[in-house]
Amino acid sequence: MHPMVKPALRRGWRDLNTVQFGMTPAHALTLAPVDTATGSFLELLNGTRGPALLREAGHRMDLPEGHVDRVVERLARAGLLDDSRGGGPAADALRKKKEVLDRLRPDVASLSLTTSEPGGAMRHLAARGALRVGVRGAGRVGAVLAGVLSGAGVGDIDVRDGGRVEPWDVAPGGLPAESVGDRRDESARRVVRRAAPDRPSRRSPATPPEEDVPGFSLVVLTPRNDVAVHAPDPAAAEPLMASGTPHLYAGVVEGTGVVGPLVLPGETGCAGCLHADRTDRDPAWPRLVAQWRSGRQRRVPPCDLTLATTVAGFAAAQALAFLDGRTPSGTGARWEVSLPGLCWQLRPVRAHPACPCGAAGKGKQEHIPEDGGWRATMAGQGPSAEARHEAEPARPAGTWRTHV
Repeated sequence: MHPMVKPALRRGWRDLNTVQFGMTPAHALTLAPVDTATGSFLELLNGTRGPALLREAGHRMDLPEGHVDRVVERLARAGLLDDSRGGGPAADALRKKKEVLDRLRPDVASLSLTTSEPGGAMRHLAARGALRVGVRGAGRVGAVLAGVLSGAGVGDIDVRDGGRVEPWDVAPGGLPAESVGDRRDESARRVVRRAAPDRPSRRSPATPPEEDVPGFSLVVLTPRNDVAVHAPDPAAAEPLMASGTPHLYAGVVEGTGVVGPLVLPGETGCAGCLHADRTDRDPAWPRLVAQWRSGRQRRVPPCDLTLATTVAGFAAAQALAFLDGRTPSGTGARWEVSLPGLCWQLRPVRAHPACPCGAAGKGKQEHIPEDGGWRATMAGQGPSAEARHEAEPARPAGTWRTHV
């Protein structure tokens, strides 16, 4: 291990014996008491020295025997240390791609704030490169979201949609103006390739799937049809439910942006649960949905550009949190934000006993899909909330969460 104080956290002295790491309440920690010699030693924790060299430096600084190890352990337990060479073989391979890593350095720094173990940030980032994510829908939301996931290091983004790009599909960060008239799915794949730090190989939708291609870690459903956003059709998700593939809904309907639910098949509320619950609360709901689905499609449904971009970014953040092994807030819930107030509201999507998904009966028990296992995420395990939550380390005496 080559320890370094996490560079993402700005450091400042609150007084002669108290050092604060970080600025915001969500991440800032204070450490005390810290004497002058120890404060000087902190400058050596920059990732260039291993334990032996750090002990030699501590000896030259007349630090007590064992003091260096105690300081390093104390900082590590507080989640303040990173390992400049940690993260495993995949992280080592990523470090050798300097241009790729330079593109992702802000993401590594951000991940270091949400991972406690030294080397965890690089491990998470490198693992993203082996994941496969599907995006179903390449409009103003889907194309931007696909590009963001690709730019964040997800290695394989499979975008599917029909038709050709219309002028109103164009969005900054998504489908460019020069793609108007081109096939929508192929144009979105070009967005993905341009956004990728490490350019992926071209893949044609006509290419037969290879046997060794992994299943999707996640599928994000971003329909351009506003009815499908407001009232997602359970039948459309049946293949995902049968295969046990986690999936996330996102889109814009009228002047409202929607993100969620993130569905963990057999464990959390799904589109069928949402429909059943709405029917319980409003007997006219099925009649309304039938009319909306069979009614004449408006040529250009409302989709505010800023709202669509907001939804795409928030959905991408939810997706990355799940892929990194955490339980995002949209799991079994829908986030909604409406113009012009733009105040986010969280609406739970509870498992319904009448839904054939079985989530209501199984509760939090692990669901085994038909293919015998969960689609792999970075955590390498199923969607149990207990498994995906990363435990916060117990803080040693003298450290505490600061509120500034």
